[in-house]
Amino acid sequence: MTDSQYFQDKVVVVTGASSGIGLACARHFGSLGAKVVMAARRQDKLHAEVASVSSDPSKVLCVKCDVTVEEDCKALIDAAVKAYGRIDVLVNNAGLSMRAMFKDLDLKVIRSLMDVNFWGTVYCTKYALPFLLESKGSVVGVISIAGYSALPARTGYSASKYAVRGFLDTIRIEHMKDGLHVLVFAPGYTSSNVRNAALTADGSPQGSTPLEEGKLMSAEECASHMAKAIRKRVSHMTLTGLGKATVLAHNLFPDLTDKLTYKYIAREAGSPFK
Repeated sequence: MTDSQYFQDKVVVVTGASSGIGLACARHFGSLGAKVVMAARRQDKLHAEVASVSSDPSKVLCVKCDVTVEEDCKALIDAAVKAYGRIDVLVNNAGLSMRAMFKDLDLKVIRSLMDVNFWGTVYCTKYALPFLLESKGSVVGVISIAGYSALPARTGYSASKYAVRGFLDTIRIEHMKDGLHVLVFAPGYTSSNVRNAALTADGSPQGSTPLEEGKLMSAEECASHMAKAIRKRVSHMTLTGLGKATVLAHNLFPDLTDKLTYKYIAREAGSPFK
């Protein structure tokens, strides 16, 4: 079965769908014939992308949703079911990053990251779960290599991504005999706006990226990998050679990986430590 055959008329909910990986996923699922529910805080940005997701506007639903608000997450799921009668895939993609040393950090930054990255995933999964169990569908959590091997100056980011991985791995075991598919998806470094929007020590966006975005995996390639992982019902997927090597090294040689990670991140432009 091809991806197009698998996703034809399936209902896919994507959070954080106004840019980056989320938008690329919405477009890719739409190109495969899925009915796509796009969720983000800026509904105007979602509406501006409808034509890029599907040539049939009846197959795209735009929902204003702040994933840090439980009621918004419930309303998102309710809107999807009201419009299309079911949910086959939930992609928990909405995410926020940071870059600052913990000793300098205002704790509101970690709260913000946990609210978006962890609680947003919990809220949406909670309300979508009955429908996903009914359809024997898929719940996806977009984490990061930082959810396997910690990144310095990203305490809140790593903590939230570790938490999402633990949450979804547990959900998978709980529903092992119910036909539910749970995918923990770790893209590795991917070109997106996440680093520009990353919070600094005082909670303000850093406004620039320390990486050469053009040399990173594209969001479109990332979306294609995700679709294949969902179709094949893979439980974990880690992307990029560096990402796979980091996860493997962390499992086999954790102390050495800590030292190499320190040196690697210290070389970033504007690194908060040397």
